[in-house]
Amino acid sequence: MAGEESTLSNALDSGEGILRLVPNWVPREFCIPGKRLKLHPDDYFSFGAHRGGIDERWFASTTKADNGPETLPDEGLSYIYFKDGSAERKLLLRDAIGLAGERILGKAVMEKFGGWTMYSKFFDNLAPLPHHLHHNDEKAALVGQRGKPEAYYFPPQLNNARGYFPYTFFGINPGVTKKQVRACLERWDRGDNGILDLSRAYKLTPGTGWDVPPGLLHAPGSLLTYEPQRASDVFAMFQSIVWDSYTPWDQLVKDVPEQHTHDLDFIMDLIDWELNVDPDLYANRFSPPKPVRPESEMRAEGYEERWVAYKSSYFSAKELTILPKRSVTIADSGAYGAIVVQGRGTFGKLAIQAPAMIRFGQMTEDELFVSLDAARRGVAITNPSETEDLVLLKHFGPQA
Repeated sequence: MAGEESTLSNALDSGEGILRLVPNWVPREFCIPGKRLKLHPDDYFSFGAHRGGIDERWFASTTKADNGPETLPDEGLSYIYFKDGSAERKLLLRDAIGLAGERILGKAVMEKFGGWTMYSKFFDNLAPLPHHLHHNDEKAALVGQRGKPEAYYFPPQLNNARGYFPYTFFGINPGVTKKQVRACLERWDRGDNGILDLSRAYKLTPGTGWDVPPGLLHAPGSLLTYEPQRASDVFAMFQSIVWDSYTPWDQLVKDVPEQHTHDLDFIMDLIDWELNVDPDLYANRFSPPKPVRPESEMRAEGYEERWVAYKSSYFSAKELTILPKRSVTIADSGAYGAIVVQGRGTFGKLAIQAPAMIRFGQMTEDELFVSLDAARRGVAITNPSETEDLVLLKHFGPQA
């Protein structure tokens, strides 16, 4: 414990409150990697082909992935990286917050929330996912988890290739009855259960996003997606066949108490019905970016910053662009994680750059965690390029 405290203190002091994080890869057995995560082509099955391909990279995560019995003890958990002379040190972000939560997140956040209660990820799938939802607090608590709201943003820098189906189904068409949806569950093993016949798809556009509260059915499309979300990994798949691939019933009831795994009344109650049949779903859930200040003022100072996730009280996210040959100091009200998606430069005392290619297990200079004091003090960021923007995505937890 003393060694961990010393490593953390040295890392915080050396970075003046800014920490480097190690790339955090997560496989999914039911997914097909879109191969836009910048992993080396040989490394997408580094957990073993039987575990599925790597199609997620998690950021600032204190949440363990829930990938079945072969899930590794630290799968999905972010590590802090610190180089102490010639020695390389690593410490779980979860443990660091346990040791020094008030210094990293602030006393008010620790007292109100007990720690860092969000994470973000890049989700990178070649094909669409099944129509599914994430539980609310009440239903998630029955399996010892939190409810899971999330948000989507589609970074232009990582979406040159748009996959097989860049459209996402959201909700259930107004006028559809609960009996019709229940019938889809009743015919699970007869082939395609037809639930997408009861929904509608929306074209996905890079540089825009969506808000996805708990209980909202959605079948994510094939754009690479930046997903800030509450710290939870609960879900229930409601679609039995996706692109001729079978979804086992177990994926529907993964987070359902054992006594209810064949209780269709209970499973139907996971759906927030009014949210799903909302006739104004597009107006209420589509989330175009919003400038944090007048754009002309920000550009005059050498940067642009936009809210890209802003409809949840559990998390938020910004996209920050530093213009070529400019230096700015950006202050924020809370601690946050950050990932560089374009360019290179300096972030406080640390060098940063978006890598072109990453080997599995390799350290990078693209992911950071900024403590409360550093965020409030303001971080000096410099873009030395003559021509290229420096772009970061920043994810925040709830504010106390």
